[in-house]
Amino acid sequence: MTPELQRAIEAKNLSQVTAEPLKLLAPGVYCFHESWGTGKIVEWQLTTGHIVVDFEGKREHPMQVQYAARALQPLRSGDLRVRVLQDAAAVRLEAESLPVKFIRCFLQDHNGKVALSSLSSTLVPKVFDTAGFKKWWGTLRKKLKSNRHFHFPSKRTDPIEFRQVPLSSHESLLAKFQAARHLKDHIVIADQILKSLDDFSQEEGEPLRGVALHLGEMASKCRKLRSAQALELLLARDAICSRYRSLRLEPPSVTIADILQAEEDRLPVVFAALPSAKQHRILDVFPEVFGKSWKRKVLGLIQGVSWRTVVGIARLFERRDALHEFQKAVFISIMDRSVSQEILYWVCRKRGGYFLQHLFNADLLVSVLIILEHKRLDDGRRSRLHDLLLEDKSLFQDLLSDANRQTVRDIMRRLLLSSVFDDVNRRSLLARIIKIHPEMQNMVVCEKAGTSQEAFTVSWTSLERRKAEYDDLVGRQIIQSVKDIAVARSYGDLRENLEFKSAREQHAALIRRKTELELMLANARGTNFESPDISKVSVGTVVSLTEVLSGNTETYSILGAWDGMPSRNIISYQAAMGRVLLGKRVGELVELQDSNGKPQKWHIGAIRPFENFELL
Repeated sequence: MTPELQRAIEAKNLSQVTAEPLKLLAPGVYCFHESWGTGKIVEWQLTTGHIVVDFEGKREHPMQVQYAARALQPLRSGDLRVRVLQDAAAVRLEAESLPVKFIRCFLQDHNGKVALSSLSSTLVPKVFDTAGFKKWWGTLRKKLKSNRHFHFPSKRTDPIEFRQVPLSSHESLLAKFQAARHLKDHIVIADQILKSLDDFSQEEGEPLRGVALHLGEMASKCRKLRSAQALELLLARDAICSRYRSLRLEPPSVTIADILQAEEDRLPVVFAALPSAKQHRILDVFPEVFGKSWKRKVLGLIQGVSWRTVVGIARLFERRDALHEFQKAVFISIMDRSVSQEILYWVCRKRGGYFLQHLFNADLLVSVLIILEHKRLDDGRRSRLHDLLLEDKSLFQDLLSDANRQTVRDIMRRLLLSSVFDDVNRRSLLARIIKIHPEMQNMVVCEKAGTSQEAFTVSWTSLERRKAEYDDLVGRQIIQSVKDIAVARSYGDLRENLEFKSAREQHAALIRRKTELELMLANARGTNFESPDISKVSVGTVVSLTEVLSGNTETYSILGAWDGMPSRNIISYQAAMGRVLLGKRVGELVELQDSNGKPQKWHIGAIRPFENFELL
């Protein structure tokens, strides 16, 4: 106790309780106040019961000794808050040159634990401005992520911690999992734990019991509103429990099968919400969950998943000796143009992998161009399928190597009228076709000169559908597009106006589609297939085919260019199968490919007129 404090106590100007903390707040000592920040004790005025403090915003501020003893925290000379007050420029230099050491010292000054807001209030605005602090802290945080001496909570309001003894990798993950507050954070950390299970092996996984239980509890709580996230939680739980037999939870509160069965009507929606890397793990349980109907359930998902998941589906069917059903489903979806871009991308990228080589032909290219056109009109964005078509220089050659003249003409016509490709890319693709089929050079010249193409036959029903599409395009879509351009133009500077650019591109796509439809309608010849020539297979006939080896009988209707519906055995006369059958007579043999691409010989048994017009 200093003599001055002792005299004040004897004179009853100061109590013993107040004097104890006050002896650490002697003149010249730096201190910290929660509201006024850092200051320096100037003098004691114990006879009046005050001390005087120089704060940054309150020079020579008097404080009652009782309040000062409670509210002021003495600071050592090396404390960061003192150094900022003395020389902010030197502090900034240290923070930028030795950031890890800098933050460690700051945390040690605060007993190893401090909130980010406290660090920010210390350094801003004297050392950094707000933007500068965010940039500095963002860079430093990345460096500290791998340093196990530091622990970052999931909530910004919780303190950052410095530990003298670093946590082991699995202890750090467990601490993060326990500190997590949000569902997505738990999923991310659970995935990290799965990648680090080897770190737990010596302890037989026992520290993970709480994690496994918590994952199951969270999945049970969120299964109704967040089914996809619940499935992710259960995947992590089951992976942990399968690694350590001692952690088997009997019975589990909720299982993957429970959620899949409960969400049976919403499977496509729930499945699409899962990360693609986890979709294949869910697919593996479909046979056990849905029994005999598992194939139908899985095929119902195929149009909405990534190409990597399509590969996983193919492998699942292969493992279950049902690959032919997968092949058939893909074949039908390509033929009726309901196939997704992801499936087409996979087939093209892998050159018909998984025994789909028979699909890798000119008809596949037609499907690609049609799907790209529809996608362009839907959202105007490019896709990986579009880029693959441009970047894979040998793709056209592989697809068109066995194509006949008429098919190549159809593909070139589509390219010439397509809104998917700009002029440079269109010319590049056409050049690739001409390199394979030099005789097509004249067609490009004719198209550019406006020479009309040969007519083709369609049903009145399909012709009316195309006319209705054209009328809607001209009478509604293009008019609305013009209005959209006007609205987008009103947004300002056209050089920076993305809305205007997008509206113009959409309008250009609609105009190109209009030109394509006009050309198609000009060359289309409608018919109701009256009095077809039934002495041979011709347009408007129904032909019965018998497979020579098995004796199986199939019936196909050969109709117009726009009438193909493979799922109903209606074949366009321009399709590959239609071209093989045209002109054949009763009793003749024809060779056709089955859905697996294998050649089969068929015997033409009967030919009759097509009459079932309600199918169209």
